[in-house]
Amino acid sequence: MAAAAAAGLWRAEAPLGRGSSAAVYRARCLGDPRAPPAALKAFLPPARGEEEAEAEGGGGYGFRKERAALEELRGHRSIVTLYGMFTDYPSAQGPLCCLLLELLDISVSELLAHSSLHGCSMWITQHCARDVLEGLAFLHHRGYVHADLKPRNILWSAEEEGFKLIDFGLSFKEGIQDVKYIQTDGYRAPEAEVQNRLSKAGVQGGTECTSAIDLWSLGIVLLEMFSGMKLKHTVQSQEWRANSSAIIEHIFASKSVVNSAIPAYHLRDLLKSMLREDPQERATAAKALCSPFFSIPFAPHIEDLVMLPTPVLRLLNILSDTSLQNEEEFADIVDDIREECCKYGRVVSLFVPKENPGKGHVFVEYANAADSKAAQRALTGKSFDGKFVVATFYPLSAYKRGYLYQTML
Repeated sequence: MAAAAAAGLWRAEAPLGRGSSAAVYRARCLGDPRAPPAALKAFLPPARGEEEAEAEGGGGYGFRKERAALEELRGHRSIVTLYGMFTDYPSAQGPLCCLLLELLDISVSELLAHSSLHGCSMWITQHCARDVLEGLAFLHHRGYVHADLKPRNILWSAEEEGFKLIDFGLSFKEGIQDVKYIQTDGYRAPEAEVQNRLSKAGVQGGTECTSAIDLWSLGIVLLEMFSGMKLKHTVQSQEWRANSSAIIEHIFASKSVVNSAIPAYHLRDLLKSMLREDPQERATAAKALCSPFFSIPFAPHIEDLVMLPTPVLRLLNILSDTSLQNEEEFADIVDDIREECCKYGRVVSLFVPKENPGKGHVFVEYANAADSKAAQRALTGKSFDGKFVVATFYPLSAYKRGYLYQTML
């Protein structure tokens, strides 16, 4: 598949995912090899009647809906960027409506798979909570409801060093709900569950869902990140409906949860406020951002710095104390490291602290995250002066401030 969009000819290179109404591909600009890759979302032609296709957000209707939402919500750092749109004409399938989007990295769903049983670190949970709440506060202020917030729809941006919301195919303007079936099983708010059942039974009317459904979904996502457990069956149980607060208390008090050793009472209270049964009593995104949980400083774990790409690499196991003390040897080694690192992209800066914290670590800032990812793949495990290199990413914001984390568990 190749098509013109965003002032260039783009070609789909590899599939990234597929849903009931669209397929997503990694795309490359043929006219400019230096241009960063993008995500191409191709909406599949509806195979059923127009009414059913529209009810499920499929086909051309889904394209128009998502395009309108992304155009109106363009510019916020926690919402995926829309580059352009076009129509492609493959010979067999008929016309495909396509969106050209910012290409993001690992999803929260993948992070959960890595942290199964022990949960995500508090640093990454806090980072995700803040970024998504800021995005929700923005889109709710604009009158939008996302209506399908789940781990697969929250992705990490390596360039902007934050989490972003994607997939606005089920979104709607509050008070003008034009989609019958909303949210994904396991992340569906109680009022949305009732509405979906009424729709399936052909019953019209009832209370329309509000932005409060997004807070419920995020509350479940964050509870899964903290606990390391999938909670679909838990939130659908009679016990949850009878006393969800007690179940949340139990999860936070559980000795099987590593994070319980960290004072996480503020997170527990925040999640309780987001998971209240009555949507009118649920915290708004703006109010949730005022939680004391966001005033607690957390440091990333080493696993976080391996999984979340940034433009900065941190190289370990290269310099010995002897090398740090010998100025001539130190200068020669740093020159060799710089030369090696330049093979994978443009190096903006290179820094080696001679004192703790970070003593002997090599910090390499690349011009973009794509170069740092290429370097991380090539340098990890590489032998340098008889030592095997360990390469992780490092937060660009912390590096720019000259802040080096004291400990990485």
